[in-house]
Amino acid sequence: MLNKNPSILFVHQNFPGQFLHLAPALLAKGYDIKVMAMLKEGLSPKSDWQGMSVSRYALSQGSTPKIHPWAIDIETKVIRAEGAFRLAIQMKEEGFLPDLIIAHPGWGESLFLKEVWPQAQLAIYCEYFYHMEGGDVNFDPEFPSTDPGDACRLRLKNLNHEMHFGMADAAISPTYWQADTFPKDFRQKITVIHDGINTERVKPNKETSISLTNLKGKFALSSADEVITFVNRNLEPERGYHIFMRALPQILKERPNARVLIVGGNDVSYGARPPNNQTWRDLFFNEVKDQIDPERIHFVGNIPYENFLNVLQVSSVHVYLTYPFVLSWSMLEAMSAECAIVASNTPPVKEVIQNNHNGVLVDFFDSKKLAESVVGLLKNPKKRQKLGQAARKYAIEHYDLQKVCLPKQIEWVSTLLKSKKSR
Repeated sequence: MLNKNPSILFVHQNFPGQFLHLAPALLAKGYDIKVMAMLKEGLSPKSDWQGMSVSRYALSQGSTPKIHPWAIDIETKVIRAEGAFRLAIQMKEEGFLPDLIIAHPGWGESLFLKEVWPQAQLAIYCEYFYHMEGGDVNFDPEFPSTDPGDACRLRLKNLNHEMHFGMADAAISPTYWQADTFPKDFRQKITVIHDGINTERVKPNKETSISLTNLKGKFALSSADEVITFVNRNLEPERGYHIFMRALPQILKERPNARVLIVGGNDVSYGARPPNNQTWRDLFFNEVKDQIDPERIHFVGNIPYENFLNVLQVSSVHVYLTYPFVLSWSMLEAMSAECAIVASNTPPVKEVIQNNHNGVLVDFFDSKKLAESVVGLLKNPKKRQKLGQAARKYAIEHYDLQKVCLPKQIEWVSTLLKSKKSR
């Protein structure tokens, strides 16, 4: 039998992150849940989130000026890990002894928590393990790795993960491809369960419309219009923004009534920054601006989640491109919204999209084929409907939050706690 109220500590720099649904679900089941996150401007060191106590650690210092560039990444993780370690000591002195720590180790916070709580099990979220070949690095010949030392830098970038391998009792990963990027010796500890998609919330709605403004004034787009959608957290090559932009002249020429909705910010989430203090958005827009009518392309930036869902609901064709890297939530949300999807034929995508069944796959680098595929779907409403319905069905069957993913996550946690009790 388990203790009446097993205690669990969630650790995530930007909590809730991937634990948005799991932490409240475990709290509702009677577990004693506490949270550790990073203290940022405007936040309190102690707060409450949906009934959970959130404690935030402070940083003792910033990065060292002129530190060796290969060491920057691991130093930032050690600085955060020290902050989390000091906070953990304080929490222990206040009487908190977790049975289980569930951490996203990507920023280093969980590196030294077992030094404070050696009795606790540690389960880590395995998002991605870097490789010089077969992943995002050196995938795109337009942006090659030109420094042989990048192999050394990546080895040090993975050091944080490797330090976790020896002390982690278990791990979870959202997709099989992401799990398989991790070393074979540790892969056996990884359970594959996606974070989950709320398919009841993310669903088709033909009555939705989007209000926009251009030089001619205000107007609205609905599912009755030809709307091509593209979504990134930030518009950058890692997510194929450059390929998408190069496909637009042909698409807009052949479909004179089509509009393009582009969601995403101007910062960089992954990879290098563009040269000369530019943004990737402007760099690749400027490349094609003389071949298109810019009034038909609408950059809406980062928008509230409900507005994002509306974008998917008015979409005629949704384009998703990515290097071999972490699969975006937006990909599965587009499937759940019953979008007709044209996506890159890259490993993370092929795990969920079957060509001409629940989407259309194209070579990542082939902007001409991308344009042809988008135009072909715009010409064929019946195929769009068939693909969209199959996409939603697949999302519900494999990634539904309440019926598939969350029950599996809760069972995963329960199993870890039972195995600790039986020791």
